[in-house]
Amino acid sequence: MLIVDAQVHLWKADSPASRHQVAAWKHQSGMLGMRFTFHTPQHRRWMEDGTADWLWPLAEAHGVPLMVNVPGSVDLIDRVAERHPALRLTIDHLACAAHQKDEAAYGDTERLIRLARHPNVAVKATAVARYTSEPYPCRGTQPRLRRIFDAFGPERYFWGSDISSLPCTYRQAVTLFTEELDWLSGGDLEQVMGLAICRWLGWAA
Repeated sequence: MLIVDAQVHLWKADSPASRHQVAAWKHQSGMLGMRFTFHTPQHRRWMEDGTADWLWPLAEAHGVPLMVNVPGSVDLIDRVAERHPALRLTIDHLACAAHQKDEAAYGDTERLIRLARHPNVAVKATAVARYTSEPYPCRGTQPRLRRIFDAFGPERYFWGSDISSLPCTYRQAVTLFTEELDWLSGGDLEQVMGLAICRWLGWAA
């Protein structure tokens, strides 16, 4: 499976070639979707001023799932999800604010939970340990993980590591979910740890 961070395409928002690349994206071997980051003030403006508006209907029309990193812009994604119900959107990092921890990191949680009413929106619990000042197993973060899980359910809640920036080991990033969350087990755990995202992206093993 390959999800490519496709931020470069937004730099060419007025170029017909950018639209063609989205339209033909899944015709490339191994390509299942695209990822866009809107985590800086400049990138957030692309969502606010209409620069990115061409992307949503085109990805929807061609069945290209999108993963988006949107701290501070969750409300904008709410509108996108409503207007494009066939577009599969995955919110990265549980919408946590970059370079923040604890309460400051999770300022968009309530808005994120409201997104759960859209069946075309999922969330990815990526790099959880990065957004807390606590050491592993991040006890204070666990209730937050549960609230978001309860809103989206096991079929729209995906584990992720982002190993390059974790303050813990890769094994701990895994066992935080597989061993430390007493409310996550059995079939739900299997969904969160891989089955659900495969189904969401149409990845046939």
